[in-house]
Amino acid sequence: MKPVILTAMAAPARLLQMLEPHFSVLPPLSAPVPEAVPPEARDARVLITLGGIKTSASLIEALPQLGLIACYGTGYENVDRVAAAARGIKVTNAADANAAAVAEFAMGLALAATRDILRGDAWLRAGNWQNKAIERLPLARGLLGRRIGIFGLGAIGVEIATRARAFGMEVGYHNRRPRADLPYTYIDSLKGLAEWSDLLMVAVRASAQTEHAVSTEVLEALGPDGVLVNISRGSVVDEAALIAALDGQKIAGAALDVFEHEPKIPARLMEFPNVVLTPHIAALALTAQQAQQQLMADNIFAYFAGQPLLSEVPAP
Repeated sequence: MKPVILTAMAAPARLLQMLEPHFSVLPPLSAPVPEAVPPEARDARVLITLGGIKTSASLIEALPQLGLIACYGTGYENVDRVAAAARGIKVTNAADANAAAVAEFAMGLALAATRDILRGDAWLRAGNWQNKAIERLPLARGLLGRRIGIFGLGAIGVEIATRARAFGMEVGYHNRRPRADLPYTYIDSLKGLAEWSDLLMVAVRASAQTEHAVSTEVLEALGPDGVLVNISRGSVVDEAALIAALDGQKIAGAALDVFEHEPKIPARLMEFPNVVLTPHIAALALTAQQAQQQLMADNIFAYFAGQPLLSEVPAP
């Protein structure tokens, strides 16, 4: 009998092609709750999930044979790692498999927000080029010579920093601790980073400690010429504070790929012409998805072979 794998998400077809010859992969749970676990899933030794899906202690308890929680993507903020560790259950994620793709997208958002790319597109589509001089479009700020402050200099943050340097930007960052292996300017508080920055880039991992870290105080420190970009998690930015800052012209603009209560987006955010919004797609590049799928499959095969996991998340 093949070992059983349970999914809490619709697994990509390519990943299923790698797994199904060796494992019995069950259909996705209708909901991530114990009541939704079918009898055949009680034998599941692996749970495939997403960081945005709640993997609670009660769900873990309903899976007595579970030994590995494999997260598709970098996030694991909704996995009860304390409950998992108490059972000796390992947790893996996609580590830096999508870092380059997310960094590409982050710089795309930075460009869109500082060069008025979307506004220019809309202006042209409205037929204005036929009727008005192009000089009537406002001059954009751009990135050259600007300071980018990266909140969270992990794998994605490092990739963003590399690309920002190529655009001629000065790079600063805030982490739990400075990184001696990198040449960028370390700033010991998020408020201080915002004060230093022209563009504040949120790339930190979501956790209880980072919830609403980008607050009214931080946004006011960023200032009326500052731009916020978030490709991390929506929970890191206080959306109500952001809307108030935009309403009061306390910051120049924002570009967001993630939101507090996805897929619900505050209607007010959609009304600002100086805000760029995308539907959590920073990692949706072909190469990144293939790399994530391969890493997840490799972790699962390593687990069943009793070998070291390639991207194990440390126990809390």
